[in-house]
Amino acid sequence: MKKLEIFCVTNKKIDFLDKLNLRLVGVGQDIFPENYLKCKKGINIEYKEKNYSELTFHYWFWKNMLPNYPDNMWIGFCQKRRFWLSKKKQSINNFNELNEYLLKEVPKEWEKYDSVLCNTINVANAKKTKMVKRGWRNLIKDPLILFDPKKHSIKLHFDMHHGYGILDRAIEYMKKEDRDEFSNFVNYKSTFNPHIMFITKKNFMEMWFSDLFTWLFNCEKEFGLANLKGYDQERIYAYLAERYLPFWFKKNSKSICWPWGFFEDEIL
Repeated sequence: MKKLEIFCVTNKKIDFLDKLNLRLVGVGQDIFPENYLKCKKGINIEYKEKNYSELTFHYWFWKNMLPNYPDNMWIGFCQKRRFWLSKKKQSINNFNELNEYLLKEVPKEWEKYDSVLCNTINVANAKKTKMVKRGWRNLIKDPLILFDPKKHSIKLHFDMHHGYGILDRAIEYMKKEDRDEFSNFVNYKSTFNPHIMFITKKNFMEMWFSDLFTWLFNCEKEFGLANLKGYDQERIYAYLAERYLPFWFKKNSKSICWPWGFFEDEIL
């Protein structure tokens, strides 16, 4: 029996993905080959793909596939450009390197952990010109943000890139036991585990998806779907999930950070 299965979600067919040891998933409007899983049958939210991005598949997997998995199997998700690696590498320069470093089996280091998250990114030290242009409302509230990188929080970054106050409004729809802790997390931390990529086992995945989609569907009462325009807001539910994921897994499971790599074009 396999001990690890990783699904790679993409909104377009990419030839080199067929050569990797991954379960391929197609979301969106493109037509995909038979070897790709699709999210249009069974219980699905495919019509929300423009706003939920890869979460479209995550929801479909939760409702249609997860019940069939054994409790002790590691299950993970990656994306068309971002992949789990077996060990840290500064950059992936060609397909052969990607295939060599791609995570293919369960490392011994995971033995005492419940979940695996991407190595963190840091959103501090934004350029002052960008803060003035996109974060002026935050600066009016606290001018010291401009001079003190310690105040460059996850929330500031979200306000600048996805709309001032949206994260605060979304938190109001979160389950009560998470609201204050999550608010502290985004207001006082500048690092988080990105890309909605994680690896875990069935019981934690079930709890995560239940909490996540309950929250996001509640957020739709506030933000809707039809009026979300532009790159910064159209996928707002995916951006909210990206910030919630590291908080949730660190609160509810014993997690380990793990290397991931970016690779876009096949170079043979």
